[in-house]
Amino acid sequence: MANITTVRDAHTPLTPTYILPTLPLESNVETTAVLKATRAASRALGELKGVAVSMPNQSILVSTLSLQEAKDSSAIENIITTNDELYQSDLRTGYFTSTAAKEVHLYAAALRHGYEQVKGSGLLTNRLIKDMQAMLEGNNAGFRSQSGTALKNDQTGQVVYTPPQDLAAIEGHMQNLEVFINDTSVCDWDPLVKMAVIHHQFESIHPFFDGNGRTGRIINVLYLVQQGLLNTPILYLSRYINRHKQDYYRLLQAVRDHGVWEEWVLFILRGVEQTALQTIRLIEQIRTLMQHHKQAMRTQMSGVYSQDLLNLLFSHPYTKIAHAEEILSKSRPTVTKYLDALAAGGLLHKTRVGRENYYINTDLMECLANVHDL
Repeated sequence: MANITTVRDAHTPLTPTYILPTLPLESNVETTAVLKATRAASRALGELKGVAVSMPNQSILVSTLSLQEAKDSSAIENIITTNDELYQSDLRTGYFTSTAAKEVHLYAAALRHGYEQVKGSGLLTNRLIKDMQAMLEGNNAGFRSQSGTALKNDQTGQVVYTPPQDLAAIEGHMQNLEVFINDTSVCDWDPLVKMAVIHHQFESIHPFFDGNGRTGRIINVLYLVQQGLLNTPILYLSRYINRHKQDYYRLLQAVRDHGVWEEWVLFILRGVEQTALQTIRLIEQIRTLMQHHKQAMRTQMSGVYSQDLLNLLFSHPYTKIAHAEEILSKSRPTVTKYLDALAAGGLLHKTRVGRENYYINTDLMECLANVHDL
């Protein structure tokens, strides 16, 4: 399956192949089919919000599911890592098993930063978008200031789309997008329909040289949080897009070539519905696993159980002794005794990698790995 890759040749002037509209669109994209799909997606999203609230510790979902979202979103850009690489890496200490694992952790950090800012201010601004992209890429390059950027099919080398080339045009479109995102008075469409339009507009502006796809997918989930449709950034939309990557790129371009908004919006709405239902089942499985672990710790491992320890095992499925010391505020011998008891009781799998022992919550990792089958 071909990918669409951003390329830059500053010596080759390019003419944009699609005239970006000013938002809101002049045409009404809320067709009968779109409204029907919106209702189904809204119901699923509402159920997801309720199920997430039922979790006793919301931080478990944010830390565990946001890292999976980061992994899936990065995979769309061919940044591939395994769960072993991902969970053996540690952003806090700066230790990463691979470059791809580092990029996934940076994505998750940008997502969490954006979530904290949106929850605090209620706004999703261009400054925040720039900050998140800077966290992803490790630089402060900001919006593109040089011409020559194009999107090419990485198999054929054919230019499939040329975004705006002039910095003033990019800034103008982004200012218009910022108003569309934050000012509800400019458009009365359902927020899920607006999200589909926002995502298409952002990807078509293509304001950065690198990181547009990942930044755009972060914007999706933060917009749902901003609109009150989610309390936490836990929607697995990137997994859906990755599984339907060919349709995703085809429909993005079909709007630019033929103005067919309905099919694009329906694609996004189906993604919201399917991934919301999938994530509901995943959260229910995690909650059941937590209850099982809690009961086993209480009845079979006298003196081991604490809610903080249980939360640690589900927030960090690859637990290291040093990290557990820090989180639990216990001595190394005490933490080692706890984790070894859990491994002996079959709740964790102890394995050594280099100089480190990892205590793996294999039940949780299996649950995350099999989310497609839920």
